[in-house]
Amino acid sequence: MAIGNGFAPASGEQSQATLQAAFAAGVRYFDTSPWYGLGLGERRFGHFLHGLQREEYVLSSKVGRLLTATDSPPKTMWQEPSLFAYRYDYSAEGVRRSIEDSLQRLGVSYLDIVFIHDLSPDNRDMGERWSEYFEQAARGAIPELSRMRREGLIKAWGFGVNRPAPALRALEAGDPDIFLLACQYSLLDHREALDNTFPQLARRGVSVVVGAPLLAGYLAGRDRYLYAGSVPAWAPEKRARIMAVAERHGIDLRTAALQFAAAHPLVSAVIPGARTPEQVQANVQSMQIAIPGEFWEALKREQLIAPNAPVPAQA
Repeated sequence: MAIGNGFAPASGEQSQATLQAAFAAGVRYFDTSPWYGLGLGERRFGHFLHGLQREEYVLSSKVGRLLTATDSPPKTMWQEPSLFAYRYDYSAEGVRRSIEDSLQRLGVSYLDIVFIHDLSPDNRDMGERWSEYFEQAARGAIPELSRMRREGLIKAWGFGVNRPAPALRALEAGDPDIFLLACQYSLLDHREALDNTFPQLARRGVSVVVGAPLLAGYLAGRDRYLYAGSVPAWAPEKRARIMAVAERHGIDLRTAALQFAAAHPLVSAVIPGARTPEQVQANVQSMQIAIPGEFWEALKREQLIAPNAPVPAQA
């Protein structure tokens, strides 16, 4: 999201430096969307990826919104976006056009993963109409993505959503490979995913990319919680208690949060996002630090994480 100017603007030069720092640090999975910056994010990724061999990385993008040129882009969360308006379209034709547009912006011939994006009850644009859009996807996007997977235009597909309901419903409507579940599995809040969502996905052999493992910065010390901005009443005390345990064991909160999100066997990747090369380095370094098992034992003993939550192998 940050590459598409989510929350705050970043220059093209800064975005390229951030992506280059990620690749230099060993990051090989990149996620974007037409929605991010109304096409800006994909164009910036395309500029970066132009110098790489296609087999060197895994790339995912998303479908569900079609962009059309305009002189006055709508007011959204994106700062200084491209001059495009958007409309929702989960039809077969809309999804194929969206992917073809993404391939042009990205400068690639195929996508490794495509996520059906923001088709969820928490999407304020949709509200209660999300079920109508889901029916459109069930008739259009879902079979079309399976068709494109057979064609080789994409390698895998799933849903990229902030709530579990559409992901679980998708299991009944098609044969997804992988889900991007944002806002659902973190050090601070994970019981619903752990006890309900993940077991159902595991039974179908579907893997998970964890989005927002730092809760949009809240588990890196910021006062911003996810995308709405308001912090739940219960969160500050729980974060403070986790931080106290982390300090006793010499562990940074960001490090604990990222490694926790990645530890579940169903999770194939975590995507915390980064706006600057320094944030990239901090994220990568956090994944390399050895956390003593006593830290995780203390969190479970103080009932700060679920007793059945998978944790990294003990150092």
